[in-house]
Amino acid sequence: MGAATKGFEDYVSLIAAQLGHADRVEPFRRYCTGLLLPVQRKSVEPMAAHVAPTRVRSEHQRLHHFVADAAWDDAAVLAAVRDHVQTQAVPRTGPAEALLIDDTGFPKQGRHSVGVARQYCGQLGKQDNCQVAVSISQANEAFSLPVAYRLYLPEEWAADALRRRQAKVPEQVTFATKPALALELLQSLQASAAALPDLVVADAGYGVNTSFRDGLTALGFRYVVGITGAVKVWPEGQAPLPPKPWSGRGPKPKLLRRDAQHQPLSAKALALHLPSRRYRTVTWREGTNAPLSSRFAAVRIRCAHRDYWRAELPPEQWLLIEWPHGETEPIKYFLSTLPATTPLTELVRLAKLRWRIERDYQELKQELGLGHFEGRSWRGFHHHATLCIAAYAFLLTQRLTAPKKTLPHPIFGEVPALPEGFRPRGSPAQTAPRTGLDNDAAPGTRRRADRTPRSVPVLRSKA
Repeated sequence: MGAATKGFEDYVSLIAAQLGHADRVEPFRRYCTGLLLPVQRKSVEPMAAHVAPTRVRSEHQRLHHFVADAAWDDAAVLAAVRDHVQTQAVPRTGPAEALLIDDTGFPKQGRHSVGVARQYCGQLGKQDNCQVAVSISQANEAFSLPVAYRLYLPEEWAADALRRRQAKVPEQVTFATKPALALELLQSLQASAAALPDLVVADAGYGVNTSFRDGLTALGFRYVVGITGAVKVWPEGQAPLPPKPWSGRGPKPKLLRRDAQHQPLSAKALALHLPSRRYRTVTWREGTNAPLSSRFAAVRIRCAHRDYWRAELPPEQWLLIEWPHGETEPIKYFLSTLPATTPLTELVRLAKLRWRIERDYQELKQELGLGHFEGRSWRGFHHHATLCIAAYAFLLTQRLTAPKKTLPHPIFGEVPALPEGFRPRGSPAQTAPRTGLDNDAAPGTRRRADRTPRSVPVLRSKA
């Protein structure tokens, strides 16, 4: 038994302790094995055919029951995965320094898969029929790992008793916006994790939501979050007007105010009014081909959202602006509650750390089949994602601990062959060849070069 194979067996034994029943250990091993194999499709039936080619039907039933019906706890498994990665990663890379929040979409056909609706799908870059999940990854510059994951249930689904029952959505699950769902996941992590980073990084889909930012502060987190240029702010040295003077009659006025001449600016307007000397070129990390750099400015501001309903001044925070050379206006804006002494280079580095969660999604989808689950139930959707994350965590620890030159899949050697004549259910019926027809292969559809995703090997060693 090689070192990698023994490491996999030890890992399976460690995580399987959270599954609640000894009969689930072997399906857990088989399912993770199928996810780790370098095969094209990682839904239940093709994986069953690869891991047990002599008994595909029984293995398919076994794996399907394990992922779709067995009542094991996703949160407990993810907590064990998180703790294991921390013990392996911290001595080599240092602790995680941020929690990264994002969501990802899975294009779907039909309307019966749990949570499917016409909504924005990041994978397609447009509105379409899809499922969307919100997740949190813990990360530093050397590694990242998803530690919380939940399906976003659109309002139309939350209110549809029939579809909820068919997809076995738990009764306690109600409609929540994505920012509210992210806050729920953070609260759950705080309740279960011994130590968490106190910094949250998110894009403008979350950061533009004032309730989300206030919720992060209430939970004790600092943040670096994207916003849009339309967000209203008070420039450095400015603030709302104090309450009106008391007339001596009635309650004393307490609320801050504005007037026609005293108004906040949009983040974009403030950025455009800054002198050019306030912008500096900052390099935040090495890219694939060259260092990544851009122009940034950081100013202290106060958020102005409905401050006329406040009795106290909102606290100061950072507004970070990215305005690359050659662009006619800024392209990105961030708010941050990091200390006033934080250097510009550190603000930029942490704001740009969000690429790590995008890398997580890329590898989970392209290498581990995160989007390949074909079931329709709430439990199956989350179980499959948990198992993908568990498999990803094993590969992550291999990448952190293995020598630089590592075979792509050193655990399993050759990929087990499919049984002769195997065709997944739903495949078109085979027909006899017809003579007299043009048997040349149809030309492949040409895709634009910028639409083709680049595969990132999950076991690629660090430079």
